[in-house]
Amino acid sequence: MKKSKVSKLMSLVLVSVMVLSGCNANVSKPSNVSGEGVYKIGISQLADHPALDDARKGFEDGLKELGINAEIDYQNAQGDIPTTVSISQKFVKDKVDLIYAIATPAAQSAKQATSDIPILFSAVTDPVKSEIVADWKNVGGNVTGTSDMAPTASQLKMFKEIDPNIKTIGILYNTSEANSEIQIEEVKKLAPAEGLEIVTVGVSNVNELPQAIDSLLNKVDAVYGLSDNLIASSVELVSKKLIDKKIISICAEETQVKGGLLVTNGLSYYELGKQTAKMAKEILVDKKDVSTIPVGVAEKTVTTVNISTLEELELNSNLPLFKDAVKVGE
Repeated sequence: MKKSKVSKLMSLVLVSVMVLSGCNANVSKPSNVSGEGVYKIGISQLADHPALDDARKGFEDGLKELGINAEIDYQNAQGDIPTTVSISQKFVKDKVDLIYAIATPAAQSAKQATSDIPILFSAVTDPVKSEIVADWKNVGGNVTGTSDMAPTASQLKMFKEIDPNIKTIGILYNTSEANSEIQIEEVKKLAPAEGLEIVTVGVSNVNELPQAIDSLLNKVDAVYGLSDNLIASSVELVSKKLIDKKIISICAEETQVKGGLLVTNGLSYYELGKQTAKMAKEILVDKKDVSTIPVGVAEKTVTTVNISTLEELELNSNLPLFKDAVKVGE
């Protein structure tokens, strides 16, 4: 073959390669800050109630603010733990890029389903005792996230600030929720230092709540509301009974105050969700190894009071605890 023909043939080959390369570059052109196109994220939420909903909304809004283009597959187990297993298995089958599990059972099911796909959790009180991570700082494996561990010590101090005569506080909890057992252990450990005794009443379903509340209120001076998914989903029923009996309530987080409980110095689940979205960016965009990202805790807490409940209980709104608080329920 003559040199001129060889040269022409080589030129055609080079042009073809350049054209194909250009086409491939257009196909993989990033549509977000990561250079990786659209991420598939599966969200597994244990149940419907304001705190868990806020954790999801905060996460989704956080992703948008960070410029992450995500295709969200949101699945809600409606409080059924076996369904969280099916949801996680679906996400693994669909080969999502990341799983966001909201509440302890959802996180536990996600961990069981995969050791390869990155998993972030939120609304988990103690991920070590729940056997979701190995350690708060050195999580190990493919799972990390944010804890909703409440500032229990400061919350217990609030009882005496409102009424120094309070001696016995009651706690309602779901007997099948590991988070609640962990929180009760913490409260019992801290309560003696505040001169408080603890009475607990457990329920296994919503139908048992009315009778359980009535039983508890005959034994206590005030009530402490845990971050308990079953109780939180029925907070309006709980708060109404407390108000009728003129019982003071302090709770672990703000959504329960919005639902009618009196006051908290607690975290915002919406902000916790946004905090978890930053972790998603570290994993998906910055390519950090999940095992190197410590479990996060709420970066700030806010004192929130329900003004309507305050008035119904005929409490002094000029108490320092109430005076500077964020006010809801007006």
